[in-house]
Amino acid sequence: MGVASNKIYAIIRLRGVVDTPEEIEYTLRLLRLTRKFTCVIYPATSDIEGMLEKVKDWVTWGEIDFHVLVQLLRSRGRIVGNKPLTDEYVKKVLGLDGVEELAKAIFENKVFFHKLNKYGIKPLFRLHPPSKGFKGSIKKPYKDGGELGYRGKEINDLLLRMM
Repeated sequence: MGVASNKIYAIIRLRGVVDTPEEIEYTLRLLRLTRKFTCVIYPATSDIEGMLEKVKDWVTWGEIDFHVLVQLLRSRGRIVGNKPLTDEYVKKVLGLDGVEELAKAIFENKVFFHKLNKYGIKPLFRLHPPSKGFKGSIKKPYKDGGELGYRGKEINDLLLRMM
């Protein structure tokens, strides 16, 4: 399980739970994507890429930018009790200077966001439906004018519209 550089994937579930095959639902549960419009952050490893290939008809993903990650952590990051993730909490619990330093540590693979639940930080983000709606069909791949599958850096635009 090697890290394929410092790419960090933002993965968003776009389709709901009805009529999802059991095998796909299991993989989505492993990724912690149990509901529609939830987002998780994972490093780009071969294991994660294999899981994404399996669930490509239910999710969209791409490489998140640093400033978008900081904004996502500030606006949609939560701690136990559904309280917002703050600079003070990050300083107290993780010993980092704040949310920006946490984002920097995530990008440098010093901290894995999905493993921060032991510190009371929820490992996923609950998002809104995108403002101004989806640009294409929610059942087609992104490259064919839809919304599903790999979209590269264009995930950042979608994330900004969903925060």
